[in-house]
Amino acid sequence: MANAATGFGALGDPTRRAIFERLAERPWSVGELAEDLPVTRPAVSQHLKVLKDAGLVVDTAVGTRRLYRVDPAGLEALRAYLDGFWNRALLAFKDAAERPTKEDR
Repeated sequence: MANAATGFGALGDPTRRAIFERLAERPWSVGELAEDLPVTRPAVSQHLKVLKDAGLVVDTAVGTRRLYRVDPAGLEALRAYLDGFWNRALLAFKDAAERPTKEDR
């Protein structure tokens, strides 16, 4: 997995995000993905390459096709990055809640 910034950058494109969301449901081939998207098969392949390079997607050969699916390790890296923000926000809230007010002094 590349860094979280690379993953979020890859998901910044609406078409790539739509592809990624579909892959979260189940594995798909390029042709299957292209059937329901307003882009060509070569464009879907290019988007999948970006997602794969970002560590968000892996592919497996099945006969003459390749099936793409979400890479759990890449998804975990994004989650860990976001959890860091959540943890800092909770600590800041705790500090603010425990700070004495004027009425407490």
